Amino acid sequence: MLLINSIMLQADLAENVQQTETVLSLASKGGWVMIVLVCLLALAIYISIERFLALNHALKDDSTNFMNNIRQYVHKGDVEGARTLAKSTDTLIGHMVAKGLSRLGRPLSDIQTAVENEGKLEVAKLEKRVSLVATVASLGPMLGFLGTVTGMVNAFQKMAHNGNNIDISQLAEGIYQAMVTTVGGLIVGIIAYFLYNLLVNRINKVVMQLEVRSMEFMDLLHEPA
Repeated sequence: MLLINSIMLQADLAENVQQTETVLSLASKGGWVMIVLVCLLALAIYISIERFLALNHALKDDSTNFMNNIRQYVHKGDVEGARTLAKSTDTLIGHMVAKGLSRLGRPLSDIQTAVENEGKLEVAKLEKRVSLVATVASLGPMLGFLGTVTGMVNAFQKMAHNGNNIDISQLAEGIYQAMVTTVGGLIVGIIAYFLYNLLVNRINKVVMQLEVRSMEFMDLLHEPA
């Protein structure tokens, strides 16, 4: 029984190795285009993971207690204490409130504008490099199509040079390149497009959270001391 299981395990391993070699050999048929596509996919995945972690951190900020503490300071008339707390709180809402408190004494419209501008700056920081993922999503299929065209050009060029003595294996190389790069470009484009939309969805959640907190802060300034 153990012998049979060992044989079956070795057969499965051999099959997996063969499939891996087949995938790698097919990918190598795409030439330089496949190398560029792999690099673009790695770039999109790296940016997506880094931005996703930053956005998750922004969404997990416990701003409820922070706003309650700010409210207590403001109601006591301790504006300096509120400013110190806001400056020491390294969060998106902390930066926005600190900017708003630094404008106290000015019209509320000016304070609201300052808070909104600070929020836009914070969102812009979160959106850093996200556009590159969208670029990869659109560039992947285009590169795949370029590989398709160059592969077919190579195939027809070899047909023209060989005349009646056409070598099927030589034609297969050009067709391989054409088909593999098409598939590779579509795969890269689909993955990058999915990651981009995932990031945009998280950014929209952060924006909504900032809008709620900024409105809460402006309402706080309207409350009687």
